Amino acid sequence: MAYAKLSGALLARKDAPVAETVSVPRAAPAPSVRQGDGLLARHLKSLKLPTFLAQYERLAHQCAAEGLDPSGYLLRLAEAELMERERRLVERRVKQARFPAVKNLDSFDFAAVPSLDKNVVLELARCEYVARQENVIAIGDFGTGKTHIATALGLAACQKGLSVGFATAAALMQELVEARDERRLHRLQRRLEGYKLLIIDDLAFVPHSTAGAELLFDVVSQRYERGSTIITSDLPFDEWINVFGPARLTGAALDRLTHHVHILYMQGESYRHKRGNQPQRPGNGAGRGKRVG
Repeated sequence: MAYAKLSGALLARKDAPVAETVSVPRAAPAPSVRQGDGLLARHLKSLKLPTFLAQYERLAHQCAAEGLDPSGYLLRLAEAELMERERRLVERRVKQARFPAVKNLDSFDFAAVPSLDKNVVLELARCEYVARQENVIAIGDFGTGKTHIATALGLAACQKGLSVGFATAAALMQELVEARDERRLHRLQRRLEGYKLLIIDDLAFVPHSTAGAELLFDVVSQRYERGSTIITSDLPFDEWINVFGPARLTGAALDRLTHHVHILYMQGESYRHKRGNQPQRPGNGAGRGKRVG
């Protein structure tokens, strides 16, 4: 009915201007530049695009000067947002790993440890061994940078988007015993099992504890062919009985850890001893030992 009335009105006045027969609503006035910036800022915050918000104006001027079209400008913004998100994710993974200090391979002196094959370490830094659930054991003299290498490989894994956990063997065994006593062992074991890469540092410096050794063995067993483990130790394999106790338990642990393993032999003079023997210049503190391994 409404359509018929409207059609009749239009037919009755064919020569009338359209404005006199049909009322067309006007568009709302566009917001001012200042209002638009405020709305854009609120929208970007709602969409959780902080890098867009921080850089859209600077990149707009830059892209205009370079003659980029709108799609090129949007691509630049999207790339900046993705890079910043990845940086924050890596930062979060590194924090969750609980490294004693963040170190990379660029700061490692391979010339000081001639027994260590640099190419093998660089290959490991690609983290393909983690995808294959393989292990790494760094073994050798104290002070030769085993912790540095383990941490650097852990950092590389964080940068590849992998979850990493770090603990000394002594601290991990103590944490396991306390968790058992407080009836939260299962939760801790699930967390340790869930890491794509677990780093157990300083296996040699472990106080004798039958319960701790058995619980550490459980961690190794649960991670077998499910996740990668890096272990550093000053002890040769035949002395790991000092950590795990009974020969049967030690043999079972070694069997699981060395089934798919990359062994890094790190022999050489201690960094701390070498630097401690360097002549000092008055007042500059040179020659003090520094823990790197």
